Amino acid sequence: MTINLLQTPEYIAQINEHIFQTISYLFQKNQEFAIVCEIKNVDFQPELPTEIKEEMLNKETALFMISNYTLQSATVNESTFTFEAGFGAQNYGSLLTIPLLGIKYIYLGETLILVNASTYEKKTTRSMKDILNSPKNKKLVKKK
Repeated sequence: MTINLLQTPEYIAQINEHIFQTISYLFQKNQEFAIVCEIKNVDFQPELPTEIKEEMLNKETALFMISNYTLQSATVNESTFTFEAGFGAQNYGSLLTIPLLGIKYIYLGETLILVNASTYEKKTTRSMKDILNSPKNKKLVKKK
């Protein structure tokens, strides 16, 4: 049996630390950068208005430029990266929290400086209603 080396606890711990150290270094240098992550791994507080959220959810990944006020508002700890950003024509503000392992790429200008090859998916708690509304799950539930 082949072990996926990119899913081992050792690799996951290493890449998490590497992402943390890279972002910390960029902060120390007051350097603007960009991240790419899967939208499903981003927590927005407050939630975005429906029209903006639907537009974002139509895409699998998002590129976020960490510059100006977004850079000033950004923080990182051993597990998450947080920053404020504005969305839509009205620049609707939201605080974004992304698990470090949810960051797929970090760019410095046009140069790719970090690749996270592990696969990460945010664990969510779903209600029974959400589960039953899934077309894949509906066929598993017998109607009485």
